[in-house]
Amino acid sequence: MKVLAALALWATGPALAAEITPQALDRAETFGAAQVVILGELHDNPTHHAHQARAVATLAPKALVFEMLTPEAAQKMLVPLPDQASLGQILGWEAAGWPDFAMYYPIFAAAPSAGVYGAEVPRALARFAMKEGPGAVFGADAAAYGLFDPLPPEDQAAREAEQATAHCNALPPELLPAMVEIQRLRDAMLARAAVQALAETGGPVAVITGNGHARRDQGLAVPLARVAPDLSLLTIAQFEEAAPAAPPFDLWLATPAIPRDDPCAALTGTASGGG
Repeated sequence: MKVLAALALWATGPALAAEITPQALDRAETFGAAQVVILGELHDNPTHHAHQARAVATLAPKALVFEMLTPEAAQKMLVPLPDQASLGQILGWEAAGWPDFAMYYPIFAAAPSAGVYGAEVPRALARFAMKEGPGAVFGADAAAYGLFDPLPPEDQAAREAEQATAHCNALPPELLPAMVEIQRLRDAMLARAAVQALAETGGPVAVITGNGHARRDQGLAVPLARVAPDLSLLTIAQFEEAAPAAPPFDLWLATPAIPRDDPCAALTGTASGGG
């Protein structure tokens, strides 16, 4: 399906399903009339962040929502935009453990007057949620965002399998349901931040997050649809080398892979390239 034809269809209801080139990020029509644009990423890929900055420059959002910032950190933003080193220190970026801030700073710089919102669930809060339930962290409107609703059994099983794979099959099976709940909590936090950002700024809103949260079928789009069913949403993912079959996004890009160590080596006792 051609991108422009898909955009026309999306404006009236059906989701898109189209691969785009980086050049499409420079064209306003790529984003249509979307009030919220979710820009997915692989966290450690610099090209993905360069593409996000490119998209933000074109979209000119009134607000940016970051998975990587807590609401408290986002409130520390200064106007005018500080330089890279100063902003990283203000936000406590390095201490939070996210990849190099140098990759993310151009996103801020692409919309320097945008309001900044945070939706991170720090590890301490995630551990608390595992013990007390996600509603204890999310607050009074947890039910509205679906956090008390059980998933269909087949969906629950699929998500548990994804969590097992994401954690190198090193987690005890009994821990997997809680990991799914934490992922749903993160989705709901992102959705709530997007709703707040849209209400306070009028939008459009750009959400910077990992591909998992950008999914149409189980990411932040799901709780967002519950609380704002009429909101116009566009999801864009970024993959390395090639997209999987039928990716659950409106649009997507494929970029070269970056070299990285085996993320499972420390857990499995193996090393990249080892026997």
